Amino acid sequence: MTEFTAGLSSFEVPDPQAGDPIPTLIVYPAHAPEQPESLGPYTLSAARNAEIAPGPFPLILISHGTGGSPLVYRDLARHLARYGFLIALPEHPRNNRNNNSLANTAAILANRPRHIRRVMDWLFAHPLFGPHLVPDAAAIIGHSLGGYTALAAAGGIPTAYPHETPDGQSAVVDVTPDARVKSLVLLAPATAWFTAADALSAVRVPILMLTAEKDDHTPQWHAAIVRQGVPDPALLEHKTIANAGHFSFLSPFPAPMIYAAFPPSQDPEGFDRPAFHVELNAEVLAFLRRAAGASV
Repeated sequence: MTEFTAGLSSFEVPDPQAGDPIPTLIVYPAHAPEQPESLGPYTLSAARNAEIAPGPFPLILISHGTGGSPLVYRDLARHLARYGFLIALPEHPRNNRNNNSLANTAAILANRPRHIRRVMDWLFAHPLFGPHLVPDAAAIIGHSLGGYTALAAAGGIPTAYPHETPDGQSAVVDVTPDARVKSLVLLAPATAWFTAADALSAVRVPILMLTAEKDDHTPQWHAAIVRQGVPDPALLEHKTIANAGHFSFLSPFPAPMIYAAFPPSQDPEGFDRPAFHVELNAEVLAFLRRAAGASV
């Protein structure tokens, strides 16, 4: 039995540096009854704008993949909220399903970790949410390019490729590490920007990394960069999910959205996404509880 229901609120977090506000969904522990809530094409059982339960709660941020949506991690967010975590799901401006104008640029490599920092700052200072958060501590869950985002925010030093920079030259991306990041969950992470020597040497937090056996977007060498790059292998838990694909980590889609021309809805033949997500939710929750116990 869970102690909480899942509260749900939507905000636009200002980002003065870039000018684009960061649309952010907050899913949090509450006691009000849940009811079906529409989130674009999805429905989520939640208590819209309910009062937050008394904390303190660990903060979790989920970073979506390039050209994606935070809504495709809605089931994981709700599960964690029901067990006492506050989850922020930002939509990365100009790198989402509605506006992907900065895809494949050094600018988005710099912007994404800043989006995470900005949402974190905003939440810790928020009059309703801030007092209910464990202070100065957060975890990041990142899928695909969200995995890059998590590693960069935790101290990774990325290098942009020539095709991503205005002058056509490789360049170190200017990212400010955030000491409040205490643990990471990497789901099929994209890591190609961390191949330089010592690029991940400052990432010294517990990491759960889950990769997909049949991933044709971020194959296993991406995981190898993390395994070989972090300074303390004892802090890294890595599991490869048998027969999973790159998009298997996304919440199951409604039946009308499952068709071959929509790759995020597709899995390798024989893979049971709904059953896997029961296991995924439990594994991520267990890891975050261990990590929070070690850092709070």
